[in-house]
Amino acid sequence: MNNAQLLADLIEGSRIWTLKLIADLSGDDWFYQPTQGMAHSLWLCGHLAASENVLIHDRCLGNPILDTSFLAHFPIGGLVKSAQEHDYPPITDVLDVMADLHVKTLTAIRGMHDETLAEPCTGAEGKPHPHYKDIAGAICHCARHEGFHAGQIASIRRLLGKSFLR
Repeated sequence: MNNAQLLADLIEGSRIWTLKLIADLSGDDWFYQPTQGMAHSLWLCGHLAASENVLIHDRCLGNPILDTSFLAHFPIGGLVKSAQEHDYPPITDVLDVMADLHVKTLTAIRGMHDETLAEPCTGAEGKPHPHYKDIAGAICHCARHEGFHAGQIASIRRLLGKSFLR
């Protein structure tokens, strides 16, 4: 197994876990917020797609895929709006965007060579990012980032009374 395949497997493993966590969400489950301003599962899924787009397709490949109109629903760094405060895209649309982008991400990663993985990769505005320095690091960070937010979805599930998953 080469490094690109290892990284693709890492990011795919994170996504498989996220998909297990959201598989039995329905209706209002998607918009449950433990308290006002905290993330809900739909926002987290949209945010994961937006972040994968930025980390891999924008910062690593220089070719972002997602439309800014989609990205505008999932900004980072602030309070997350409830379904009553914001007109989010339909759940099926968010899940379709997640899935389509992820296929493109895995294809791109699997096609990378070690030289590409070692190329520098910066954060916003070309500044060093605190969690990675090269393309391989950005891919690893993307997988860690998804795992972090999958943990939030797991907590939301438990607050909704759903069973523990393994």
